[in-house]
Amino acid sequence: MNVLASPAQLRASFIRWALFMVPLVLLIGFSAGQLGGPNTPWFAGLVKPAIYPPAIAFPIVWTTLFILIGLALALVASAWGAQGRIAALVAFAVHFIVTQSWTLVFFGLQDMTSALMVLGFGVASLLVALALIWRVRRAAVWLLLPYLAWLCFASALNYAFIVANPDGGARGSDGAKTTVQL
Repeated sequence: MNVLASPAQLRASFIRWALFMVPLVLLIGFSAGQLGGPNTPWFAGLVKPAIYPPAIAFPIVWTTLFILIGLALALVASAWGAQGRIAALVAFAVHFIVTQSWTLVFFGLQDMTSALMVLGFGVASLLVALALIWRVRRAAVWLLLPYLAWLCFASALNYAFIVANPDGGARGSDGAKTTVQL
């Protein structure tokens, strides 16, 4: 006998998943942010591109995006019995974990070119995840579109940093560049 869940049961399932997913996504994002940041002499020494937003924009945008991501994932996770649900969640998880390494690569390793490759993977893998999520819960895709837009902007910004700083910026813990003359 097949029994459909009542609307109240579906809401309760979504709320339970949201109470798990939103903090999880925030925790992963916060943890990734601890692997590097803009408060280094290296970053301070970089030429900032014209499209570089005010520093206050980043925590506001990322917190908002992480909440939207958590809600989108809760929609997908609460779609019990939906064909492709697990594949969509796994595809997004792989995308998200790899993309969160951008902070370490850009700020920690001070490698702007590799960081741009991480973002390229992020955009491509997010498009794959969105296609899978679309089959499960279309509303979740709408919640993830601002994230896609931000990743595209971040890619353009990362590229602009490479163009503005073709030498990669002064590297080292104190931001000093050592030159030797013979």
